[in-house]
Amino acid sequence: MVMYDPGRTSTYPNLPPDSGFRFQYLGGGNEVGNVGIMMEDPTGTKLLLDYGLAPTNPPRYPNEAPRVTDAVITHSHIDHLGMAPWLAAQHGTRLHGSSLTAAISEPMWYDCHKVSSIEGYPLAWDKRDIDTAVRSWTTHAWNESWQHGPWTCTFHPAGHIPGAVMLHVDTGAYRVMFTGDFDTRDSPLVAGAQPQDVDILFLEGTYGGRSHPDQEEELERFLARVDQVVARGGTALIPAFANGRTQDVVMRLHKHRPHLNVHVNGMGKLIAKHQMEHEHLLRDPSALRKAWSWVKRISSKSDRKRALEADVIVSTSGMLDGGPALWFLNRLRHDPRNALLLTGYQARGSGGRSLLDTGRLEIYGNMTAIDLEIDQFSFSTHAGHDEIVAFAKACNAKHVVIYHSDPNHARPPLASALEANGHTVHTPENGVPYTII
Repeated sequence: MVMYDPGRTSTYPNLPPDSGFRFQYLGGGNEVGNVGIMMEDPTGTKLLLDYGLAPTNPPRYPNEAPRVTDAVITHSHIDHLGMAPWLAAQHGTRLHGSSLTAAISEPMWYDCHKVSSIEGYPLAWDKRDIDTAVRSWTTHAWNESWQHGPWTCTFHPAGHIPGAVMLHVDTGAYRVMFTGDFDTRDSPLVAGAQPQDVDILFLEGTYGGRSHPDQEEELERFLARVDQVVARGGTALIPAFANGRTQDVVMRLHKHRPHLNVHVNGMGKLIAKHQMEHEHLLRDPSALRKAWSWVKRISSKSDRKRALEADVIVSTSGMLDGGPALWFLNRLRHDPRNALLLTGYQARGSGGRSLLDTGRLEIYGNMTAIDLEIDQFSFSTHAGHDEIVAFAKACNAKHVVIYHSDPNHARPPLASALEANGHTVHTPENGVPYTII
């Protein structure tokens, strides 16, 4: 981590006091993941947006945050909240988010700590800091304003996953919005994000330069593949992210293939429980409840063994880096009637990426060949290139800051498209102070 002098009164000591809206990326500026954004205006009012770590191998951490009284956590994925326990323990920082993000944060942090212990990588915080962070939450409802000094802050739904928010800040001089991870398309769990009129838009650009396939066509392709595997007597193993993707997949299968014998395992079961306890943040709460009553939830060793005879198994981890999905894969890999259906991004260095590139992955310490048929499907809940560009235009933003985006592939085509629409585009680098006047 880059160390900051805690005695500084400003993150930007070389700027005149009458400068405009100032920001600096601690992480996630010219990369995807481990997001942290410090912002400040001429009054000296400061706020940190997100503070996460990228769960790669090895993990990537943001630069060390200066002392800050308040931080907004846009949603409960580890690359946006993974370092929040350090903030709460070191600085006594108050954490602001939706009620569901606050509820899910504790199991997400414990899971992060567990994985770090298994993988042998260090964390800047320990279990005692989780307790401090859990006590640090202040939650806010959508579309209800709250004050941070002279700033008026408002959360708007971001799509993406349940509880995800976009932060709108009215400083008096500027209207600013941070999308966090967002999607304007509806998913089974949440409705898409809606644009807001702003002067400055901080815009997630993960899928810059890439358009998603048609949602209905991709769903039909997925269902047809499941049907093929089941018809030949096999089991379709679907590794899925616990927070969002597991529930999406189960809801799709319940709606379109209710006759199938589907089992679910992993942390996604706990996440679904929390989601149903915050049903006001869901697009269709009854659909999730019905799907969760229908699916067979695995809770014991005997349940796992019975699941090996199921039509479909949905299980963490989504990138095959651990979790019960590896247990199932290790037992299903010997029967060619079975198949592996990937529904999420497989990051560089992950087990899933190794499998796609080499046909092998590490299972319990051994590099293991997997001879099963493998398919990939795009059920992403990040806005694609076309949605990002249309959203920025609808926000009427003069300035657009692209972040959470690959600087070599995603950011250049996205910046070009945004400039063509008349926006002044900014492409920040981590650790560099910027000012918009």
